[in-house]
Amino acid sequence: MTKQIVFLISLLITLGVFAFTTRRLIAYFGFTRPARVDHIGERLKIMLKVAFGQSKILRKPVIGLMHALVFWGFLVILLGSVEMVIDGLFGLDRSLHFLGFFYNILTSFGDIFALIILIAVTAFLFRRIFLRISRFEGSEMKPWSHVDANIALGLILFLMISLLGMNTFYILYAGKAGHIVYGSFPVSSVLAGWFFNWPVGKLHVMHEVSWWSHILSIFFFANYLPYSKHFHVFLSIPGAFLSKTSPLAKIPVMESVLKEVKMMMDPDAAYEDPAGTEEVERFGVLDVQDVTWMNYFDSLSCTQCGRCTSVCPANITGKKLSPRKLMMDLRARMNEKGPGMLKNGIDFSDNKSYLRDYISEEEVWACTLCNACARECPINIDQPLLIIQLRRYLVMEESAAPGELNTIFANIENNGAPWQFSQDDRMLWADDLFVNGSENVN
Repeated sequence: MTKQIVFLISLLITLGVFAFTTRRLIAYFGFTRPARVDHIGERLKIMLKVAFGQSKILRKPVIGLMHALVFWGFLVILLGSVEMVIDGLFGLDRSLHFLGFFYNILTSFGDIFALIILIAVTAFLFRRIFLRISRFEGSEMKPWSHVDANIALGLILFLMISLLGMNTFYILYAGKAGHIVYGSFPVSSVLAGWFFNWPVGKLHVMHEVSWWSHILSIFFFANYLPYSKHFHVFLSIPGAFLSKTSPLAKIPVMESVLKEVKMMMDPDAAYEDPAGTEEVERFGVLDVQDVTWMNYFDSLSCTQCGRCTSVCPANITGKKLSPRKLMMDLRARMNEKGPGMLKNGIDFSDNKSYLRDYISEEEVWACTLCNACARECPINIDQPLLIIQLRRYLVMEESAAPGELNTIFANIENNGAPWQFSQDDRMLWADDLFVNGSENVN
C-alpha cells in the first residue's frame, strides 16, 4: 500500500506540472491567428508515411535508420510504460500478462529495442560530444542548445539502462522466489547470467530500484521535454499530420487582398461588411501574434536537427539565413513575450518584435524560395511560408522592400509590367525585323 501511495503522489505531481505547462502553451496558441485543417484523409497518409514510416529520416541510410529504430522502439516501450502505471496504481506486477502470446511478443520487442536504443543513443552522444558535425553548429545554436541535447540523450540512455535492469532482475527474482515469469526477455535473459548467484533479497531490491528509477525518469522526462529541443517526441506525429498538403511551391493568397481584387473585378458585387465594422488585420507577420497557430506549432515541434539549414543555398553561400533559426527564434520570442500577453492582453508591447529583433531583414530577403529546407525537414515544417509572411509585412505595411523590388513594383504600377518601358513602346524592339521575308512592323 505504501508503494501505491508514493506512486500516486508521484503521478499526481507529474500530471500537475505537465498540466501547468500545457495550459501555458495552449494560452500562447490563443494569441496566434487561425489556420484551416482540411483534407483529413491526405493528412493521415502523410502522417503514416512521414511520422510513423520515418520516410524522410531514412534518406540518410545509416544515421536515419538508427533514428528510426529509436522512434519505433519508443512506440513499443510506451506500451510497457502504460503497464507500469497500472501496476503502480493497483499494486500489481506485470498486469498485462493476460494478453498471453501478444504479451510475449510485446515484452520481447521491448527488451530488444531497449538494447538497440541504448546503442543508438550512445552513438548519438559520441557524435555530439566528440565529432564536429557541421549541421549541429550555427549562430542560433547557443551553448545551452548543446547541453540540452546531451541532457535529453543522457535521460534516454538512463531510461534504457533502468529498463533492462528492471527486466533482468525481474527474471532472476521471480524465478528464484518461485513466481511465474511472465513475458519474454531475450536480451535481459542473457544479462541475467551475470547476476545469477545473487541472493533473492538483493535481486528484489535491485528490481525495485530499477523499477522506480525507470518510472520516475519517465515522469521527469515527460515534464522536461516541453522545455527542450526534444519536444518533438510529443509533437512530431501531430506535426506531420498538420503539415502542408498542397505543393511546396504553392503560395497561399491573402483572403483580404483577394476580396479587394474580386470587388475591383466586379464593382456591382455586394460588399460583405457594409457597416465597415470588419477589423482590418495586419498584412504579413511582424511579431508572434501575427503568425498562425500552425506556425507556432512548427516552432515547438522543430527538432533543431539542422537538416534544413544544411541544404539551404543561401546559408551554404555564406548568407545569414538559417531556416532552423527561423523556427527557434519564433519559439524563443513567444517564450519572451507570451507571459506579458498573458498578464496584459494581446496588445501588450515590450518594444521588441520577432522581425528585426530576432530575424533581420537581410535574412528575410536572402531566401530564394527554393523550398529545399521544407523538402528536407523530417517532420514537414514549411519555413518558406513564414518567410513569405515576413516579406508581406515589409512590403505591404512598410514599403520596405529592397530597391530592386521597389523599382519592379513601380514599373508594374505605371507600365503594367516589371520593365521600365511603357505599353506603347513594348514592340519597338521588333522594328526593322524581317519575318518570312516581310518586314514586321508592330
